[in-house]
Amino acid sequence: MSLETAARLSEILLALALIQQSLEHLRGGRDEQILFLTRIGLCGLVIAGLASPWPLVALAGLSLLILQRFQGPYNGGSDRMGLLALWCLTLSRLMPSLALRELVFGYLAAQLVLSYVISGGVKIVNPDWRSGRALRDVFQFSAYPVAENLRRLAERPRLLRAMSWAVMLFELAFPLAMVSRVSLVVALAVAASFHLANACLFGLNRFFWTWLAVYPAILWLQARLV
Repeated sequence: MSLETAARLSEILLALALIQQSLEHLRGGRDEQILFLTRIGLCGLVIAGLASPWPLVALAGLSLLILQRFQGPYNGGSDRMGLLALWCLTLSRLMPSLALRELVFGYLAAQLVLSYVISGGVKIVNPDWRSGRALRDVFQFSAYPVAENLRRLAERPRLLRAMSWAVMLFELAFPLAMVSRVSLVVALAVAASFHLANACLFGLNRFFWTWLAVYPAILWLQARLV
């Protein structure tokens, strides 16, 4: 996969993710509607490939106004990854040389790897994750619309402990997937399935679309390095 192809695919996927997020705000106040209708319009230009890279530049500038409006990335990790992807894609398009474009795009891919490794590291030092209690609390007390039959998983401590360790070990071992294209594709499929399950079960839909938008970057980086 060439740099141009990977970057273009990431731009389209990120634009679709931002449109999905923006639709949630169209019932807000007038100022909020203007911000997010503008973002939807700019995302449409990105998807169509018109006037590149200026719609990306405008989206990056608009992101600062949205940060000011909500006093930070109000939706946590998914917003931070979305901002990182947006700014990296924008800067990559603006770089004057191929080497610099590759450096910025590669940085985005490296941050994706770190997002899994750091997440696994935070979990594995937490005794509640090692014992499975953290997952038990998710199923038992979560405010998200978990189906009642899934809440019964809270009564199966051994299964939850095994699930906890599976998640932690997968996240910590994620960099090993970079050794080959096949192993990376398998790892990304597993990771995407995990994000999709969280979206379906707990309503964490932003994580799925935002992380998916960065996958072309890591596929490009693996091919570039191996």
